[in-house]
Amino acid sequence: MSLIPGFGGSALFAAFAISTNSAARLCAALPQRVAGLFFAPQNGLVHYFKTMEATDQTFKGLYHWNFFDASMLIPYFGVMILLSIYGMHRYTLCYRYYKFRKNYNPEPPRRFDNLPRVTVQLPIFNEQFVIDRLIEAVCAMEYPREKLEIQVLDDSTDETQEVAAGIVARYAALGHPIVYIHRTNRQGFKAGALANGLTMTKGEFVAIFDADFVPPPDWLMRVIHHFAEPEIGMVQTRWTHLNRGYSMLTEIEAILLDGHFVLEHGARVRSGEYFNFNGTAGMWRLQAILDGGGWQHDTLTEDTDLSYRAQMAGWKFKYLPDVECPAELPIEMTAFKTQQARWAKGLIQVSIKILPTVWRSKTTLRNKTEAFYHLTANMSYPLMVIMSAFLMPAMICRFYQGWFQMLFIDFPLFAASTFSIAVFYVESQRILFPKTWKRTFLYLPFLMAIGIGLTVTNTKAVMEAIFGVKSAFARTPKYRVAKKGEKSVGAKKYRKRLLIAPWIELLLGAYFLLAILYTFSNQNYVTAPFLILFVIGYWYTGLMSLLQGSFERWRTGGAINEEASPKPFPVGV
Repeated sequence: MSLIPGFGGSALFAAFAISTNSAARLCAALPQRVAGLFFAPQNGLVHYFKTMEATDQTFKGLYHWNFFDASMLIPYFGVMILLSIYGMHRYTLCYRYYKFRKNYNPEPPRRFDNLPRVTVQLPIFNEQFVIDRLIEAVCAMEYPREKLEIQVLDDSTDETQEVAAGIVARYAALGHPIVYIHRTNRQGFKAGALANGLTMTKGEFVAIFDADFVPPPDWLMRVIHHFAEPEIGMVQTRWTHLNRGYSMLTEIEAILLDGHFVLEHGARVRSGEYFNFNGTAGMWRLQAILDGGGWQHDTLTEDTDLSYRAQMAGWKFKYLPDVECPAELPIEMTAFKTQQARWAKGLIQVSIKILPTVWRSKTTLRNKTEAFYHLTANMSYPLMVIMSAFLMPAMICRFYQGWFQMLFIDFPLFAASTFSIAVFYVESQRILFPKTWKRTFLYLPFLMAIGIGLTVTNTKAVMEAIFGVKSAFARTPKYRVAKKGEKSVGAKKYRKRLLIAPWIELLLGAYFLLAILYTFSNQNYVTAPFLILFVIGYWYTGLMSLLQGSFERWRTGGAINEEASPKPFPVGV
């Protein structure tokens, strides 16, 4: 799953502002020229715009097009156009969400006379701080015990083994149908654990919850009856957030997830297009898993991979936004970046694996096109890197150009890409929180800045996928933190180690600071606020990645024991 597709459009903030000096001349001359549009003898629009361009003589004789400018501006605008195409897709998702709103029915068309047997799978890996919360919630779910089976699929390499086994034994002694299954190897990672559990399952339907989720008691009963329709192969429910208000970072993460679960899923399902299981908080028909080829671990997003294979096999999927399942958001930047990089790499891997089959299939052209947008959206991150590299040369090349290209090139690209981000996420909040949605505007600049800051790690992940570089499934650590100011007990044990990415982010922030100084030297003050987003984005993600451990040491008054993290645990970005 990808949360932040097409975020390269944030770069167009700066691109749009490059020509703002010349825009002042446009504003001064506009009333007279508009009057001429209606009263001049030559009343054609083409003639009018040619006249406007010809009268902008400010830099005539000072600027001449040359090869260097072409070599800078052609790839620059080429990348801007590609990013704008992905931006326009966000508008189409919003449009389809409302156009097909009558296609959603929260109630199952029919119900089972006799409830079927259900297996609940809980794949975990080194989750000792949240496993008791998860098992307690699942055992409290309302479903006949004689028709329920709970599998704790534990691949842990640390103390979680003893903790989980003890909790399972306690609940089993109380009469709950729960079993503990531990593998001595992590072959296939999460996909391998799920597949191994299926070899021992007795259920016709399989619900899956990750360790950081807390399903409500009525979850199973609200979902199972949708499978009374024999063509339904999977039902996904909406994630909500246990610790949304913990920090600025978790607030932004929540907004990003809400956009995905409200508008992306909503638009695709309502218009009858393929969409994906999100790896947790969903239920499968066992036969749909088998018909789709089973769980496979050749990508890092095994959930999306199986989703497309099962739908191409003829199964229908349903999405229930009214059925909520709370989960814990990552509270540290390194954990968030690791999660996003895994999703970015996994979706590109799935696109390479699945898209050729999708295009050869008999599904509709609209479905094929939407699958392309969905699975390739993370290509915006390497495009963003190219945009960043060409931004300063483009600013220098365009300093002596007039306002005309700003109005007819920059502004449409700006509206298509950057403005679409604001529309997409603000609209998702308006749908979910009709009374408080306007506060989303306060978070938008930081949301865009963090989207920019993720380009380094996500570009690395995308390029690894393209070139076939394999990597371990790096799970997102959970610290069982829900309230603002609450101490992260598990941070000392599961905090990700750092590599070179934060230093690259700091250097990029310095590069854009130089760009801001350049704009001031040319008195192009309006451009600076847009470029500040780049500085904030890169420095915030870089500094938070480097200093998160220092913050914890400062709060606890002692050093962090690095040896507490077991060696088999995969390192972070």
